[in-house]
This record gives sequence, C-alpha cells and structure tokens, in this order.
Amino acid sequence: MDQALKTHEPPNPMTLPCAELARMIDHSLLHPTMTDRELIAGCKLAARYQVASVCIKPYYVRQAAKLLAGTGVKVGAVVGFPHGSNTTEVKRYETEQACSDGATEIDMVLNIGKVLSGDWTYVTRDIRAVVREAHRHRAIVKVIFENDYLPNDTIKRKLCRVCAQAGADFVKTSTGYGFVKGADGKYSNQGATESDLRLMRKHSPAQVQVKAAGGVRDLDALLRVRELGVTRCGATATAAMLDECRHRATGRPGPPRTSRAVPKAPAGY
Repeated sequence: MDQALKTHEPPNPMTLPCAELARMIDHSLLHPTMTDRELIAGCKLAARYQVASVCIKPYYVRQAAKLLAGTGVKVGAVVGFPHGSNTTEVKRYETEQACSDGATEIDMVLNIGKVLSGDWTYVTRDIRAVVREAHRHRAIVKVIFENDYLPNDTIKRKLCRVCAQAGADFVKTSTGYGFVKGADGKYSNQGATESDLRLMRKHSPAQVQVKAAGGVRDLDALLRVRELGVTRCGATATAAMLDECRHRATGRPGPPRTSRAVPKAPAGY
C-alpha cells in the first residue's frame, strides 16, 4: 500500500521560492477537448507565471513556439501519446517533426505492452530512437512510465535502468490519461504517488531527473514532491498553486486551501 504525500507545516512565508517553484512546472495543455482559443490562453498563462514549459499537443507546437518566443518558457511536445503504441519509427518521426516545429522538450510514452511482455530489447530501442532524434535537435526527453498500468516495483526499477541506458533525461510517472478499470467497473488513475517518486529517484542515476505528473494539484503537494527530489511537475492547476505561493509569501490572505495530497495507490501496486 502506498503512502500519500504527508500534510506538513508550510515553510516560513518569507522563504517561499515562488519563482523557483514556477520553474518546476510544465503547464499541461493536453486535454482532448481543448480548443485553439484555450491553447492560446494556456500559453499566455505559462508566460505570465514564467513556468518551465508548456506541454502541448503536437499539432500546436509551431503556434506555441511563436506565442512563447522570447518569454523564456520552453515548448514541450508529447510523442506516442497517450498509450505509447505507435511504432518506433513513427515515434522517431513525431520527435523530428516536433523539434522542427520548435519543441525543445519531448515527453514520450513508452510501449506499455512491450514492458509488460518483458521485451526489454524492444523497449530500450524504442526509447533510444526518440532520445537520439531529440538530442540531434538539442531537445531533452522525458520517458513516461504510466505507473498505474505497472503491477510491481520490480518493473519500475528495471525501467529506471533502461531509461538511463537509453540516454533519457527524465523519467516521468504518468500521462494523466492512463485509466484503470476497477472491480466496480469505474475507471480511475492515481498519477504520481509518493512511493513511486521515491523509487524513481532512488533507482535513477543523478543525471536522470524525475517528473511527477498526475495528482499534484496544490502548493503543498508541489512542495512535497520537491522534497522528494522531483525537479519537474506536470500541472493544470498552475495558476492556483503559484497564486497560493505568492499569497503566502506576502502574508496576504489567499483563497481557501484544499488538501489534495498525492493519492494512495491501490493494494498490490
């Protein structure tokens, strides 16, 4: 049984590193229903809050790169999203296209079926093809595990080693769209959990960073994953988290706080 992020006392308001926390965030703009107007608004929000990057749909990379030129906010694109089932050559070409359109960060979904089949040769080659193409364009690669689909920690530890061998720059918990069907017939996803983040940091070499995605929805959760060694966090609640940080840093009363710790994983995970 996993352990959710613990509630902890907030740091001294005068020491809250709001700008540093903003640079941890990849502002996620990936929901299937997002319109062009919403994507534009999301890019403007990312620039206003000076986050690390937007993580955006492939078809909008070129426009996002134009919108964010000169802002210091990077453009990231997803590859093989959301299920990782594309052929390796398609993933490589997606990477080439995204980089040509202006992406400097690639979030790729590994082939989950091949992971569960234990075909580590295929998995390694799949990741390495994307890494080589991205690095050729001086872009970085974050490999998405989709931990909700992985039945045990042994597989996750193996994936950390495989990603390092393939030259990945980050390991990442999830897409946010990996829904698992429960015994009641309902679908849910856990996203980042404390035990997974600890495992991924422990079993990845120092040069491979960790990105948390899914379940980090408020400032306390963001501070907690930072304590666990996470250097990037995928988020849709960007404005709420950073507004809360500024409220606390200035001592002004802010909006009501809702405790949303990173969730517990179901038994057996």
